Amino acid sequence: MISVGTEKPLAAWTGKDRFQGELLPSLTVIFRSGGCAWRQCLMCSYCNERYPAMDKGELAGRIVSQFAWVRAHYTLKDYPMVKLYTSGSFFDPDEVPDEARTVLADALKGKIVIAETRPEFIETERIAEFIAGLDDGTKDIPLYAAVGLETTNDFIREKSIRKGFNFSDFIDASSKARKGGAGVKAYLLAKPLFLTEKEALDDMISSVSEVAPYADIVSMNPCTVQNGTVLEWYWRRGAYRPAYLWSILTILAQAKVHVTCDPVGGGKERGPHNCGMCDENLVQGIRDFSFSGDRTLLEALLEEPCGCKEEWKFVLAREKPYCMPLTR
Repeated sequence: MISVGTEKPLAAWTGKDRFQGELLPSLTVIFRSGGCAWRQCLMCSYCNERYPAMDKGELAGRIVSQFAWVRAHYTLKDYPMVKLYTSGSFFDPDEVPDEARTVLADALKGKIVIAETRPEFIETERIAEFIAGLDDGTKDIPLYAAVGLETTNDFIREKSIRKGFNFSDFIDASSKARKGGAGVKAYLLAKPLFLTEKEALDDMISSVSEVAPYADIVSMNPCTVQNGTVLEWYWRRGAYRPAYLWSILTILAQAKVHVTCDPVGGGKERGPHNCGMCDENLVQGIRDFSFSGDRTLLEALLEEPCGCKEEWKFVLAREKPYCMPLTR
């Protein structure tokens, strides 16, 4: 018997997401779970957010009680899109037991659900079972399996991020998701460890192009420096700088498909930033573009005058892997 008590999730908030050309009110929930099975990504601190070891019945009850808290604090009917995250993979049965997923699917029936997972946990039958509880016949695709691919370059993914899978694994997982009735969302990571600004920019431009045939939705996350990570160790020693906002704008402008981007920590030392003078306007412009898809906005932002644009161009031209970063 699953508990009907309430337990606050790690985080929950509302917003809007661009979906098939329109803006939808959305609800995002980050559940505390059984914990990420991988726990080796160099930039991620979420793997530390987990319950201590417990049996699956108790774990399922804890997760459902978190959703009970969400229902008590948010009116679900107001949000046609719900995004579900954990410290690792929503479709890992050891992290989110099947019993909990069944309850969540029924509670979210009729909504568009985006649920994040590693590719090894995408199984056609598991996806189909979740959709069976979720689908009320009103949505062509009620579920989108979201995977943190980060880059289509296997060398960068392994050496700079340590994700533990290849692009071919993502392609296989996307095929399994579609066979189960789901769509696919790909998350890309702009400027992980050890890349120069130019390498990071070029990697994102090629990654967007190469992932587009396999993903219905592409989202780019500029890398931020989270506490207690390997990335933070390098950053504190002056060996890492988050991406310039000029680079983020350039990537979005050159993408052949719409790429959403919310520059978390934008304008801050630990997030994507420029000089501090132009950051606020550019961060807001990037968010506005994610909602509107208006490419003329990107063109206007890239034309904005600021002295740090010359610094950025100098870094692109002169920064070398053996002496980077040139700036803070």
